[in-house]
Amino acid sequence: MNTRLAVLAAALLLGASAPALAASAGGPKLDVIARDFVALTLEAGEREPGYVDAYYGPKEWAEAAKAHPRAVPALKAEALRLTAATRAVDDAALTPDERRRKAFMLGQLRAAETRLAMLEGQKFSFQDEAQGLFGVRPPLKPLSDYDPILARVDGLVPGEGDLAARIDAFQSQYVIPADKLDAVMKAGIAACKARTEAHIALPKGEKFDLAFVTGKPWSGYNWYKGGAHSLIEINTDLPVAISRAVDLGCHEGYPGHHVLNAQLEEKLTKGKGWVEFSVYPLYSPQSLIAEGSANYGISLAFPGAEKVKFEREQLYPLAGLDPATADAYDALMTAKADLASSENTIADAYLSGRMDKPTAIAALAKYGLSSVARAAKRLSFIETYRSYVINYNLGQDMVRAHVERVGASQDARWKAMAAVISEPTTPADLAR
Repeated sequence: MNTRLAVLAAALLLGASAPALAASAGGPKLDVIARDFVALTLEAGEREPGYVDAYYGPKEWAEAAKAHPRAVPALKAEALRLTAATRAVDDAALTPDERRRKAFMLGQLRAAETRLAMLEGQKFSFQDEAQGLFGVRPPLKPLSDYDPILARVDGLVPGEGDLAARIDAFQSQYVIPADKLDAVMKAGIAACKARTEAHIALPKGEKFDLAFVTGKPWSGYNWYKGGAHSLIEINTDLPVAISRAVDLGCHEGYPGHHVLNAQLEEKLTKGKGWVEFSVYPLYSPQSLIAEGSANYGISLAFPGAEKVKFEREQLYPLAGLDPATADAYDALMTAKADLASSENTIADAYLSGRMDKPTAIAALAKYGLSSVARAAKRLSFIETYRSYVINYNLGQDMVRAHVERVGASQDARWKAMAAVISEPTTPADLAR
């Protein structure tokens, strides 16, 4: 049996065991497109390591993709074919849920076209790349627009002279000792989970494993394994600050990546038989939703002053740090958040060649209020993931605006968040 038929046969087997979809003329057409999309994504993952962030579908599909991946030009042609086929599905023949499914699929396919074109050597501007991959066109403000924020931050840090150096010295007081890192991180994650579970039902038996790694361009990563199981890795190349315990616990875990992937698996892949959600291509609008909701999830789980209160009462003593200084450090972290989108401007200038490497590192240190070493680590992330950086700041802003449109009720906000991370949400949906 040839590879394509093997994949289709496996798809049909999966479909036979999946729940019946809502009766409609368009649903079966989307099922076939979805199966081909999974094959396309898995094969693209063989052509670019890291392209597939998570996969928990049938092993036979992954084995077939590994054994006979098509060349990049053929994969790009397949993405174009699937886009045309998806567009041809009549909206009138679809249920409301299926129309959302179709819109989600079109965004994923456009991202595949864009990324495959990049692998062929095609160059895009920063904004065009972001639009193609993640479904949004990020605004880029001049770095000078962030200078008033720097002036405000200056008043929060003791001493005189270079602001980034003073901040680096100040933050060194808030590093979690290496021998206490495991206990502090687990305590932070446990608190994030407890607050999430109070509002979102988690799949039975869900769990995560925690590991500490080095030599990575990122500070933390969630590797979703399927079956509501994640591996959360924390990078210790640089010292880990006390604020990162809750930040990473929420972002990588609850209600962030772990919960999003578990919800999509349970409600869409298993619940509806929508096999396209069994694979997560990193370079896709799904990442804007994932990173944006994971970042917003921090303030949703710990609104207002609750985060610093928890850190002061629980994490500082556990880490052996002085709880009396928690408020001063939290004020600095809050102010730094207003500088987040400066990274988009720097990434645009660096990736286009308008800013050289030393200048980019200096700019990231200045506007990221970090040490040169930490700025260099961040630039390595930009070099690896390029316009992906927009998903953290712009994605967070979009998810926040969408969720908080329901009003000030925390219950209502959690309900809106649950919908974002368990439905075929697109960037366009966040504007509603």
